[in-house]
Amino acid sequence: MSKTTNKFCPDVRERAVRLVLDTEGQHGSRWRAVVSIAAKIGCSAQTLNDWVKKAEVDSGKRAGVPTELAERMKALERENRELRQGEEGQETVQWIVSPTNEILRKASAYFANGGARPPVEVMVGFIDAHRDAHRDAHGVEPICSVPPIAPSTCYDHLVRRADPARRSDRARRDEALRPEIRRVFEQNWRVYGVRKVWRQLRREGFDVARCTVARLMKSMGIQGIIRGRPHRTTIPDRKAPSPLDKVNRQFRAPAPNRLWVSDFTYVATWKGCVYVAFVIDAYARKIVGWRVSPSAHAGFVLDALEQAVHDRRPGKGMGLVHHSDRGSQYLSIRYSERLAEAGIESSVASGTYAAPLGPRSPFAVGDSYDNALAETINGLFKAEVIHRRGPWRSFEAVEYATLGWVDWFNNRRLLEPIGNIPPAEAEANFYTAPETENMAA
Repeated sequence: MSKTTNKFCPDVRERAVRLVLDTEGQHGSRWRAVVSIAAKIGCSAQTLNDWVKKAEVDSGKRAGVPTELAERMKALERENRELRQGEEGQETVQWIVSPTNEILRKASAYFANGGARPPVEVMVGFIDAHRDAHRDAHGVEPICSVPPIAPSTCYDHLVRRADPARRSDRARRDEALRPEIRRVFEQNWRVYGVRKVWRQLRREGFDVARCTVARLMKSMGIQGIIRGRPHRTTIPDRKAPSPLDKVNRQFRAPAPNRLWVSDFTYVATWKGCVYVAFVIDAYARKIVGWRVSPSAHAGFVLDALEQAVHDRRPGKGMGLVHHSDRGSQYLSIRYSERLAEAGIESSVASGTYAAPLGPRSPFAVGDSYDNALAETINGLFKAEVIHRRGPWRSFEAVEYATLGWVDWFNNRRLLEPIGNIPPAEAEANFYTAPETENMAA
């Protein structure tokens, strides 16, 4: 891989190729589309053209050796070398490793979404479904190390499942209430929410608390009809460990790569909502990472972070802090591990402040002031692009418009908080100032 290619993360390369192919007709020729998009992502036109040709080879539209085949050939050559070196005892090793690999493969597919550890019931169900197939080779205990879960916990749940009399009073009560809640919900056109389901159950003589109905309806995945279409971007994960708030609403940084803030917003299109995530360097408000996705999964905010890390390459021990709200995407295990791997300290909005009625709950999402700088960038994006140039037809249209806006915002837009100059110019001035040479080094 060339140095130019390695400079850009795979997500940026894939996005640039897709934009070239999608907008080729708008520019009159492919080369014009390549030149336009290459200038926006910061690479040469020839480099981007090579990426496009390589993508066409991989898709079968152009003659050549696909990347997957080339990598497979290298892997086979490496495997042959390893087989020749360790041919003795290979059959014994294969007999031991194969069942374990089979368990890991099935577990990775079963728990593919990542994030926090799955509920105990889900892990017990996985173990129960696969214990018979692997009991002779390893037993239940090695399987328990994959989710992971203690064998005693697994056995306890299996015993309770086999003998309902050993369940707790609350579990037996929940088991009896679930079909009644489902019945009331189904009989009333599936429009009743928690309050009306609870009232209907009370009318029928069930002595049940409203909070119990709310808890069970949430676990059953049912909810009442809502006027309009709600869109929530910040969904707190109350079970995930939350880092401390190291920013305390002070969004000022003495130098680049000292404070990054992250957030994402949604855009309504004719084909449904798409989500746009940004990572902003607080020193000059420069957008160092962004991603557009048709769904608000944890992976898409991680892609934006990967772009920022790949572009800025922060060093460990330099004191870089990453600040976000309490959304489950930013508290996921994969996101937290990537921050730690890059040597970036994590900071999460506390969601608490001195209000007239007392402090807010520590489980609150917070308000716009807790992540004010990122909310400001989201507001500018909505005002300058989304609201002014809508309605939007598709995900591709939003992505292409975001590419152009980020390029303009970073390199040409004047920002008053940094002296009415573009963010890129503000950072360039910092690194060229004589008094900051030692700091930059």
